[in-house]
This record gives sequence, structure tokens and C-alpha cells, in this order.
Amino acid sequence: MIQRSSRASVRNPVLRLPAVAALRNLDEQPRQQLVDALRAIQADARDRANECWRKHKAPMAAYWKAVSVYSGHIARSISRGGAA
Repeated sequence: MIQRSSRASVRNPVLRLPAVAALRNLDEQPRQQLVDALRAIQADARDRANECWRKHKAPMAAYWKAVSVYSGHIARSISRGGAA
């Protein structure tokens, strides 16, 4: 078995984007609103991906899965609780 890195920037590549620092510097209320919106997008995109898989529409399922993953990565990147 190959060891997986535990570095936050490997597990969440969004952390390497320069614009993430600007988002992390937002005031608490707007940043939390953005995190909440991103988590809502993540949940909706995950549901859409599952529905597309159920309907055998793999390209759209892959698209929605990617939307879900990246919105989750961004939300975790800018939330005060976690860097990963």
C-alpha cells in the first residue's frame, strides 16, 4: 500500500491557490455566509451526481461530483476551524 501524504495542501489542493488567502481574510460574517453557501452547493451537487449515476448519465455525474468536491474543498479552506 502506498502511503498518502498528510500535508493539508496535498489533501486539499485548493489551499495552494493564491486567492484562497483573500477569502480567508474576509470578516467573520461574510466568510461564514460564503462557507454556508458552498456547503449548500456541495450537498446539492452531491445529490445531482447521485441522481445522474442512477440514470446512467456518467458524464454529468462526474461533473456534479467534481462540483461537490471542489465546493467542499473551498468551504473547508476558508472556514475558521480547518485548513484542510
